[in-house]
Amino acid sequence: MVMWGKEWQSCMAQKKIIAFINAENEVPSNVECLAERYSCEGADGLFIYNYTGDEASREEFLLSARKIEKKIDIPFFTGIYVNRFEDAKKALYTGASKVVIRKALFPEEDEINKITSRFGKDKLAIEIDMKADFHNAGQLDQYYEMGIGTVILKHIDTTDAFRDAVLGTKMQVIIRDGLIRNDLAGLLSYSSVEAVATNYFEDKDIYKAKRAVKREGIDVPLFESLIDFSEFKLGAGGLVPAIVQDYRTSEVLMMAYMNEESYKKTIETGRMVYFSRSRQELWVKGETSGHYQYVKSLMLDCDNDTILAKVHQVGAACHTGSYSCFFKELAKKDYIETNPLKILEEDYNIIADRKNSPKEGSYTNYLFDKGIDKILKKCGEEASEIIIAAKNDGAEELKYEIADFLYHMMVLMVECGLDWEDITRELANRR
Repeated sequence: MVMWGKEWQSCMAQKKIIAFINAENEVPSNVECLAERYSCEGADGLFIYNYTGDEASREEFLLSARKIEKKIDIPFFTGIYVNRFEDAKKALYTGASKVVIRKALFPEEDEINKITSRFGKDKLAIEIDMKADFHNAGQLDQYYEMGIGTVILKHIDTTDAFRDAVLGTKMQVIIRDGLIRNDLAGLLSYSSVEAVATNYFEDKDIYKAKRAVKREGIDVPLFESLIDFSEFKLGAGGLVPAIVQDYRTSEVLMMAYMNEESYKKTIETGRMVYFSRSRQELWVKGETSGHYQYVKSLMLDCDNDTILAKVHQVGAACHTGSYSCFFKELAKKDYIETNPLKILEEDYNIIADRKNSPKEGSYTNYLFDKGIDKILKKCGEEASEIIIAAKNDGAEELKYEIADFLYHMMVLMVECGLDWEDITRELANRR
């Protein structure tokens, strides 16, 4: 079995490499593409910032952050100009795990009090330029007592005074550094430093850097095999079949074969590498098409003779252009689909289609035509019906009313531009 330890909260003892992206004066689509690439290629988190003060730039950045949140599956921080409580709230509502306030742009006392009283320490960070305004441990702790849990220190010199500051503070410490003068392992070696945020790895191998840091005795999230390949039961030619699934939907994408070398390359690079039986050589999935498969987990079956890979699929898995290789129907028996995720997604898609392609006589289109006030009224009525049904004996009526409410709630979601992924990501962010 191989698992990728990407959850920030579950691996707090491990040191992290965070990629930072300066979004100021940058085309949003470029920022979004870079963020997605970092997410696939080994970064443990992102720090994306745009401290521009004008409202239009701020709103554009927040919109870009919301798009990024849909494309990545690692935590990200947003650094933004915060002048009032609403600015911090909007930043966190993008799905960011923290909002980063720059010390030089610190809001007024009343506003920072509103922010810290509404959001916990784990949601707030302050960025401090140590060259412009060096802080000792006591000064850093003042922000902690104020309600800010994390400090991001930039332009640092690794002096004794700096060491005393980071080792003595109560705050979670992240160092932002270009890694030109300072060494990654050296910065992570401070016991209180939880992560290094850097742009150094934009065109470099993050996994390679992690392995080097690991050799220095520093624990970082790495893709590592928990079972040696020698324990696999191999077929002809020393091969083992690998079944590949989309890690989000569990849709089966393809089946291929791996030998020991391709398996080790997969572990090393975080991309699926196979052995071609026809060409008798290794092949990296997507090397010519760009349709890479970034590994999320590898599992071994009970007989040790088949691998199950869950991946982030870029583009199509099949050489025909189909997302999955399994699209030729052989036989089918009608059955009732009860998978909650599929049912809710299918119903949502039908509702969204009604909005985009109205159908005469459709109740859904009647709600859309009447507008948000009518939709909200129906959601309120159905919520009340749930309460009444719950007070009665038996669950049959309650089941009916919950289904009714979920339908009207999905109409509201479509009307407001939300989908189920928005909701599930928000739930995941709250864990």
